[in-house]
Amino acid sequence: MPILDQIANIHPEMTAWRHDFHTHPEVGFEEQRTSAIVAEKLASWGYEVHRNVGKTGVVGRLKVGSSGRTIGLRCDMDALPMQEATQLPYRSKTENRMHACGHDGHTASLLGAAQYLAETKNFDGTVNLIFQPAEEGVGGARAMLADGLFERFPCDAVFGYHNTPRLAVGKFSIRPGPMMAGGAFFDIRIEGKGSHGAHPELGIDPVLAACHVATAMQSIVSRNVPAVDGAVISITRIEGGDAYNVIPNEAHLRGTARWFKPEALEIIRTNMKRIATGVATGFGCQAEVDFRVIFAPLVNTDAETAFIADVAAEIAGEANVNRNRDLIMASEDFSFMLEKVPGAYINIGNGDSAPVHNPAYDYNDKLLPYAATLYARLVEKRLAAA
Repeated sequence: MPILDQIANIHPEMTAWRHDFHTHPEVGFEEQRTSAIVAEKLASWGYEVHRNVGKTGVVGRLKVGSSGRTIGLRCDMDALPMQEATQLPYRSKTENRMHACGHDGHTASLLGAAQYLAETKNFDGTVNLIFQPAEEGVGGARAMLADGLFERFPCDAVFGYHNTPRLAVGKFSIRPGPMMAGGAFFDIRIEGKGSHGAHPELGIDPVLAACHVATAMQSIVSRNVPAVDGAVISITRIEGGDAYNVIPNEAHLRGTARWFKPEALEIIRTNMKRIATGVATGFGCQAEVDFRVIFAPLVNTDAETAFIADVAAEIAGEANVNRNRDLIMASEDFSFMLEKVPGAYINIGNGDSAPVHNPAYDYNDKLLPYAATLYARLVEKRLAAA
């Protein structure tokens, strides 16, 4: 099956919506303008609209026929706190705000599917369109779940996607079971004793201790986590002091950890505290570790993985669907929804673009019809009319 004709016809509209979202990016839990546009469009097409689900989230509900079957389609809406480096005519107009992960396109494609489904009503059951805020590490999925997402809008299954740079437009990739890593953020504070830089013997240097903690931390994955289990620890920032000639009282490290198995998470958490406190003590300092799980591992259920892959193959051909892609060390908070409801998450090619979270990135408008058609066909097949 090619791209649905009616969705192909609204490709220019979806592109215009996407460009507008790109020009006016909003970060997590600040998506007031984006949510308002989404809600207004859904209402104009006849959806029952629920705003402020998980703070700035929106859910659109459309029931057709008499079946009790339900399905959820999810997209994310938030941008990133970074400066755009493109010269696109629709580039961001907001300082230090950019759609550098393609959530502008995710939102536009789900809106395209929403319009098509409202016009055709070629299904029997209830579709719940989930426009999620704050995916980028600030808890949007958890906020919607805490607001009773699946109690208020029951779903037999839930589906989502993400664009993938360096995968050709028109190609899909997925795998059953674990697909994306769990993710944590951590902060480590090391307290010493400040002194003049010319007289380090009069103080206790927390910067020196911090450097050794950062080095020792790399032994956790290489010497504690089984080699066959994927895990990553990255120190992404070390800071301390504000003068050339002053040894500060404190130094700080922060970073991220990734894993797939619960056992690996506990190894990382336990050994990070052990190493940080032990190494710091060895230098005469004290250390405090704040370790926060931000993302669960994303696990696709087998039946729903096969279902969404079959739908993708109808659209693009079996040769363009990789059903056993490599594991992904990046994380995605759709994982928390998949802990509650069966479902699957698929990647769709963004073509030869800059990587996500890069100031030169841009969502490829050519994939909008593929994504919108995927969303629409998931509904038409899962809730097929008799």
